[in-house]
Amino acid sequence: MAFESLSEKLQNALSKLKGKGKLNEKDVDLAMREVKLALLEADVNFKVVKNFINDVKKRAVGSEVMNSLTPGQQVVKIVNDELTKLMGERESKINFSSSPPTIILMCGLQGAGKTTTAAKLSMSFKKQNRRPLLVACDIYRPAAIKQLEVVGEKAQVPVFSMGDKINPVDIAKAALEHGKKNGNDVIIIDTAGRLHIDEDLMAELENIKNVLNPEEVLLVVDSMTGQDAVNVAETFDEKLGITGVILTKLDGDARGGAALSIRAVTNKPIKFVAMGEKLEDLEPFHPDRMASRILGMGDVLTLIEKAQSAIDAQKAMELEEKLRTQQFTLDDFLDQLDQMKNLGPLDQIVGMIPGLNSKALKNVDVNEKELVKIKAIIQSMTKKERQDPSIIDSGRKKRISVGSGTNIQEVNKLLKQFKETKKMMKRFTDMGKMFKKGGGMKKRRFPFM
Repeated sequence: MAFESLSEKLQNALSKLKGKGKLNEKDVDLAMREVKLALLEADVNFKVVKNFINDVKKRAVGSEVMNSLTPGQQVVKIVNDELTKLMGERESKINFSSSPPTIILMCGLQGAGKTTTAAKLSMSFKKQNRRPLLVACDIYRPAAIKQLEVVGEKAQVPVFSMGDKINPVDIAKAALEHGKKNGNDVIIIDTAGRLHIDEDLMAELENIKNVLNPEEVLLVVDSMTGQDAVNVAETFDEKLGITGVILTKLDGDARGGAALSIRAVTNKPIKFVAMGEKLEDLEPFHPDRMASRILGMGDVLTLIEKAQSAIDAQKAMELEEKLRTQQFTLDDFLDQLDQMKNLGPLDQIVGMIPGLNSKALKNVDVNEKELVKIKAIIQSMTKKERQDPSIIDSGRKKRISVGSGTNIQEVNKLLKQFKETKKMMKRFTDMGKMFKKGGGMKKRRFPFM
């Protein structure tokens, strides 16, 4: 899970301040020492850490905190503010041309996920009712053109290619003419990468950039490479003048050093993050929301956006009614597991719910094999058992396990999952009520605000 290790350490360090009625400079120093170690262990750039700690301490020992009725909460708020500032303060959107097509040049090292990310980006534009075109300018890597055609077909986006014998600059020129003739309002150029930065790579990219004059030059970097990702970003920016960064594999990066360092070192925004392998798993990067997730305060807005696109509205209304009247059954549970799969990995979803963390539902697994097993167990129950699992005693468990081809431990595991998921779905419903009463996110008040 993204930032899992860092998030746990920061929350532990700051939790020691929350319960104190008064804070002194020594309390703040001790907490900041732990925060500093956590950031360094997360592979955050040393200079970035030093400046961050200084900025937090400067505010944390001032009257803003010392005169507060809840000084510990104020320190958490300061850390949240400074984390947000560190990552860019606000979302940085794509700069679309006033006279289409908008040209986006993708660059990066080999293995960062450039080709797949180009397809993910095209798919997100398609959902905005734009007409993207993918362009195959990587003529060196074996099967690079074929890979772009395959992912382009999955995204249902056309791919322009001229084979691997034509100069990439000429391909880019021809693609631009093709795009204009066919009404493509966004042209995404997938370029070649190397295993390391070299002069030939940079010269080719500069030539393509000079010919196309793109609105965006987006660098794709593997977030799991930590400081190396930051170094790569620095070099590409010096040579090419990038306009933004896309971080891939952030879902597998428990440290988060790249995400927390790149903006501060290069002064270029993170525009998108890839949170999985599916073409849908590309999210706009919101620094404020990410800071909130890191500090365990959830990310309600992203959760709502995901839910709106993935969950059936009618079923959601029916579920809310069932939760309110305590009628949530194992049949509903099965249906919700299917819907939650559409939202993405469960540990990511849990991280967006204020007050919960990835450990809260560590026993809940919704992969395909597990779903088949869960269905078999639930279908081996009587209608009465599905409606009221509390009646399932040891004798019933034995009968259910035999009928489903599983064992009693697996039946027990499912019943535990049901209880935990019921609690989580109740929290979803409570959040929905809060939004209706409060008029949305603007009126929501956190304890430290």
